[in-house]
Amino acid sequence: MTRHLARLAASAAAVLLVLTVATFVLARVLPSDPALAYIGPKATAAQAARIRAQLGLDQPLPEQYIHYLVRLLHGDWGYSLATKRPVLSEVADRLPATLELIAASTLLSAVLGIGLGVVAARREGGRVDALVRLVSIGGVSMPAFWLGLLLQVAFVDRLGLLPATGAFSSTLRFVDPIRSITGFPLLDSLLTGNWTALSDGLSHLVLPAVTLAAYQVGLVARMTRASMVEVLAQDHIIAARAYGLRERAIVWTLALRGALSPTLTVLGMAVAYSLTGTFFVETVFNWPGIGQFATQTMLAVDYPSIMAITLLGAAGYLLTNAVVDVLQARVDPRVRLS
Repeated sequence: MTRHLARLAASAAAVLLVLTVATFVLARVLPSDPALAYIGPKATAAQAARIRAQLGLDQPLPEQYIHYLVRLLHGDWGYSLATKRPVLSEVADRLPATLELIAASTLLSAVLGIGLGVVAARREGGRVDALVRLVSIGGVSMPAFWLGLLLQVAFVDRLGLLPATGAFSSTLRFVDPIRSITGFPLLDSLLTGNWTALSDGLSHLVLPAVTLAAYQVGLVARMTRASMVEVLAQDHIIAARAYGLRERAIVWTLALRGALSPTLTVLGMAVAYSLTGTFFVETVFNWPGIGQFATQTMLAVDYPSIMAITLLGAAGYLLTNAVVDVLQARVDPRVRLS
């Protein structure tokens, strides 16, 4: 395990290094002037030249990259051209909201996807199986932003059951402010016993989490169904039934454990997808996370923030793959880490 994790860390470092080169070069060839984006389009030529020197944009490209890499390794991700604040501070302020959204959607996709896949496999070829496949195809095919708008129309405009946008109500800071402990608002609400804030946050979380989880549920359900159908036809399952074991134990213990390995792979891919899929969801629901910040920085051509978000997404993808590898080895004894 230690050797495998060390190899994963080395390969991840190499991937991130190559990605820094790619993002750095692409950011420098964009048809825009970072100096004008920093001080505004009405700046004089002298002011623009002074800002270019201040940002190091007047140096040769290889020298700029070396300075950027050294600052990056020291935790200096640069300053946002749009907000004039350190990029690391911008990311740190918004990352907890995004992680809470991704955690909620991942939990939904794991529970619903695996449950629907098992139920469909037990009734292979029946109406329930057809319904689950139809729901899975719909979840995979429907764009996240369109599904989010439909849910807003149904549950906000028509039924009036849930709030439309934001992570918390605007009046909460005056009525029941959240005392920060971990930086994660929902978790802090739970730890401090702020039930008003927790209830309000969960009601705001429902629609964006369901929207983000729809694609993941479809993938996980289809893979779980296919794996379960294959496992249920194997000899050890037939022998277990011949010995008179309970069907529930056979399906949810023996068969499901054998089918979980490919399901974990797909679930890991779905979580990695949510790192970028959250961009659309956060924009539709005005969620104060990394996705909304990424959309704003792209529109403003804020290349330091774009580069930081790209590296953050790549690091999250690599970390997800590593976690999936370890979980597969724990769940399935036939999997060996090499």
